[in-house]
Amino acid sequence: MRVVLQRVSRASVEVEGSVIGKIDNGLLLLLGIHVDDNMKELEWMVNKVIGLRIFEDEDGKMNNSLTDVDGSLLIVSQFTLYGDCEKGRRPGFTDAARPEKAIPMYEEFIDRCKKLGVHVESGEFGADMKVDLLNDGPVTLVIDSPARLRG
Repeated sequence: MRVVLQRVSRASVEVEGSVIGKIDNGLLLLLGIHVDDNMKELEWMVNKVIGLRIFEDEDGKMNNSLTDVDGSLLIVSQFTLYGDCEKGRRPGFTDAARPEKAIPMYEEFIDRCKKLGVHVESGEFGADMKVDLLNDGPVTLVIDSPARLRG
């Protein structure tokens, strides 16, 4: 599982001219599901994202988590995070999970974040989406789940 996480002042996602998800202070997550991902990786990633201390405290240090600042999540599926550009000029996507696996995992990721009390908005899996954001900091991180979780 791979996440590109951006701390944002605002973010939204649009499908066919309509905004379907919108947040203010929080995190935009581009979420890629690997063909070999499992629920242990999903659980690890949810906990990592929610607990990551990347929001500033009163001293200007990154000591606060998403829940500490009552932030929101905008989660957007992004199979291209597993694009392989090593050969040729067209990326290959054989490492990205097929929709029959990726959709339930994407939905489970969203549900687990909500169960932790976080306000969550999301994109539409497989849709042509337009994402708009105001990166705060800027703070952008790429997080891969540890291979050891693949059992």
